[in-house]
Amino acid sequence: MFPEQPEQLSVNALLKDQGQNQGKGQEQQQIEEPAQRKIIHIDMDAFFASVEQRDFPDLQGKPVIVGGQPDSRGVVAACSYEARKFGIHSAMASSRAYRLCPQAIFVKPRFEAYRQASTEIHEVFREITDLIEPLSLDEAYLDVTGSTEQEGSATRIAQLIKQRILLQTDLVASAGVSYNKFLAKIASDMDKPDGLFVIRPEQGVEFVSTLPVKKIHGVGKVTEKKMLGLGIETGADLRSKTLLELQQYFGKSAQYYFNIARAIDERPVRSSRKRKSIGIERTYPEDMKDLNLIKQHLTELLEKGVERMKVKQCSARTLTLKLKYDNFEQVTRSQTTEQLYMNVKQCLPVLFSLLNKTEAGERAVRLLGLSFSGLTTGKQENLEQLSLFENEDV
Repeated sequence: MFPEQPEQLSVNALLKDQGQNQGKGQEQQQIEEPAQRKIIHIDMDAFFASVEQRDFPDLQGKPVIVGGQPDSRGVVAACSYEARKFGIHSAMASSRAYRLCPQAIFVKPRFEAYRQASTEIHEVFREITDLIEPLSLDEAYLDVTGSTEQEGSATRIAQLIKQRILLQTDLVASAGVSYNKFLAKIASDMDKPDGLFVIRPEQGVEFVSTLPVKKIHGVGKVTEKKMLGLGIETGADLRSKTLLELQQYFGKSAQYYFNIARAIDERPVRSSRKRKSIGIERTYPEDMKDLNLIKQHLTELLEKGVERMKVKQCSARTLTLKLKYDNFEQVTRSQTTEQLYMNVKQCLPVLFSLLNKTEAGERAVRLLGLSFSGLTTGKQENLEQLSLFENEDV
């Protein structure tokens, strides 16, 4: 006979050992389980077309197609939701899109405008976490496992990100929240536009079971056809196959499909970008012209920015003020110094001096922001010591 539950017996023996050690006055050690991952996938809704509708209000509510002209051999790069109602989608020939919707408005892409909007969106991300993996201008993964924002609730963090993106860019994002990248990406597409969909750990396997295989990332048209030929139509069908069977038909991809069918995806959020600055900005519900009120809000932003530098154990050479007037015109003012910026008392006079070089108080302001760049990393006490020496002639 096989021994009954040998693994359980060994665990009991271990617990007995620990109890004996504790009786002898030795400290009992506990094994900490790793924290449950919290992944957010942000996907901007009809990004290129939405930027066009934002920048040119006459386009709002109309079928907008960004891409080649209908009389060319061009294709649709993106289209608004009003155009999608006619069956138009990206990569479709512009000539066909015109036949489907003759009243559509075709506009040429303005990639610089899209890049600028993307930069502003990523600034919102960096206020929450450094673990950001961009997939394109309009989508990214964020790992918020260690974030203390919103008491660590990934769902509320996703809501906060969506709100800040809307306030700061006037653009709408959808978010997917889950415990791995695969499910977070699927979730972000579940309730578009302006969606927020959450897949909890206990829901993962059941959720994948209902998915048509074409919805599984990595399953293209050729693989889908092959799977359907094998009777694999859903995630549940895929999970019914052994790893050996999948290897027979899908080779190196078999392990991926085997894991995904069980809602397993251990891929980390890979942030290839080294942090070059630390910043914070806010768009306010009402435009401000009162200079004292503006200074009050700037002081609050500065306190938060300095706190983030302390957490990252770094200091900065350059302090930059950013503001946006009520007509969306944006200006920045910077000051670089040999002395390291590292505390509120030191930075506040500089920040107010930069503010005096703008038209704030004369013109209404809708956004305020500041950033630290030229970062120097190290423990805070070492940075403070370095700053003291730099003020002396030695």
